[in-house]
Amino acid sequence: MASYAGTRSGRVAAEEYASGGGWIMFASIMLLVAGTWNLIDGILAIGSSRVYVGHQAFVFSDLKTWGWIITVLGALQLLAAFSIMAGNAFGRWFGIGAASLNAIGQLFFVPAYPWWSISMFTIDILIIYGLAVYGGKKFEAA
Repeated sequence: MASYAGTRSGRVAAEEYASGGGWIMFASIMLLVAGTWNLIDGILAIGSSRVYVGHQAFVFSDLKTWGWIITVLGALQLLAAFSIMAGNAFGRWFGIGAASLNAIGQLFFVPAYPWWSISMFTIDILIIYGLAVYGGKKFEAA
């Protein structure tokens, strides 16, 4: 007899999640968390908050510009998370793209907040891994 795990849309066999479904759930939740954190970081940077390191030198532009970039990346991550939770196969690839762009953006944001940026980069790598490893039926391309 198959065991069942509860989901938003009903009951799904636990075997369906055996090949990476837990990673999908982890990645979608982490996309939500990372997107929210990026929105907060971006708003703080746009508002010239005193949270960030003083006298930083960016690769290009200034802290306000990077605040807008991080805010947009956070919004993309939130959209990707909601798309994955809705069960879209496209959402998985969109999530990989959003996490990849954010990973690159966080490396450029290191001068503003070094330890936080490296932590966010690590979370993005875990998100990419979680979305790339899944091989279940729900997200297969038909």
